[in-house]
Amino acid sequence: MTTAAVFGSTGAVGNGILTTLLASDAFPSVKTISRRPLKHQSPKLEAREEVDSSKWSGMISTLSPKPSAVFNAVGTMRAQAGGLQNQWKIDHDLCIETAKAAKQAGVKTYVFVSGAGVRSLVGRYLPYSRMKIGVEDAIKELNFEHAIIVRPGMVLGARDIPKAPFLEKSIGSLHKISPAFQDKIGQDQTIIGRAAVAAVCLAHEGKAPSKYWVLEQADIIKYGRDEWKE
Repeated sequence: MTTAAVFGSTGAVGNGILTTLLASDAFPSVKTISRRPLKHQSPKLEAREEVDSSKWSGMISTLSPKPSAVFNAVGTMRAQAGGLQNQWKIDHDLCIETAKAAKQAGVKTYVFVSGAGVRSLVGRYLPYSRMKIGVEDAIKELNFEHAIIVRPGMVLGARDIPKAPFLEKSIGSLHKISPAFQDKIGQDQTIIGRAAVAAVCLAHEGKAPSKYWVLEQADIIKYGRDEWKE
């Protein structure tokens, strides 16, 4: 039985993770720290609101019971953040701060939602990729008992503020023509959330393929849909 904490629970993927955790008997206690109130309600959910994200890392050690798994699905868009510098503070600096705080608090398993192609030959030089790579490398260096990096493609499914409405809708419709082709480009937020939770369960059962485990798009489909059990 595991206590989990989620950062980024008001976003698309974070919401998918939180929904899955609340429905799972493997997680009797779920904590969230977010800027905005959650839509979810559950007797096993403790939701904390803190507008100042710089305080989030310090709040991990105050959670009780102490989480053994932390999920980080924090992410914002450059326009929403007010420029690349501010986006870097959230998508890079904040994520590393929470990872360090989680390690110091004794968290055993840390899950970070990154992105597909961030280490590709061309993609690795993009600002978005550099942020994600920086966080991935920092998590690896922290040497958690288990570290899980989830790299989805385009996140599909309903969300409050679509990042690319036309493109998301177009790729979301590809399953009508070729589900296999869609799987290589984007995954539904529910499937991504399930894959992240399934990976933690496997890690705690001693079935993770490695201490530092990267879930690429095919793995997300495998664990979040094809092999998923309610």
